[in-house]
Amino acid sequence: MRYVFTGKNMSVTEGIKDRATRKLGRLEKLLPDNAEVYVTFSENKHLTKMEVSVPLHKRVLRAEVTDTDVSSCIDQAVDILEKQVVKYKSRLRDRRRRGVAATDELTFLGTPEPDANETTENEIIITRTKKFALKPMDAQEAVMEMELLNHGFYVFRNSWTDEINVVYKRNDGEYGLIEPQ
Repeated sequence: MRYVFTGKNMSVTEGIKDRATRKLGRLEKLLPDNAEVYVTFSENKHLTKMEVSVPLHKRVLRAEVTDTDVSSCIDQAVDILEKQVVKYKSRLRDRRRRGVAATDELTFLGTPEPDANETTENEIIITRTKKFALKPMDAQEAVMEMELLNHGFYVFRNSWTDEINVVYKRNDGEYGLIEPQ
């Protein structure tokens, strides 16, 4: 694996790089040999934020942790990424999801093709499906609808572009807009 470290508002020392490389090394057995791991450390007042992203064949694994100690950030991020990799591989192995694309991804990850008799315990079950009409509106109107419904996001048809968009409430209290490319 190849590691790329960057620091925002702080310098990433060799000690931090060594500790992060050693801890993230736990993921080497789960990821392909040519995987690149992008690690960004930033400091804001007394809190340290660590962002780790691992681009894979068709997916990106990502962990973001904020804590007062760099070591605990590293430990938490590795735990999050380890769970994501295991969950991702088990989904690919799932008999229902198996197809050419899933087999291709498993081969890229260096995981052998699963047996036909294998069952998974992390099977995703959709218990409810909801349908609704999409009214054309602008983003401001969609935010008002979202707030009235007390939801964290709202799907709508943009009246200017006639495309499906999503508005969502961010952790900092601001709003975001997702548009298709």
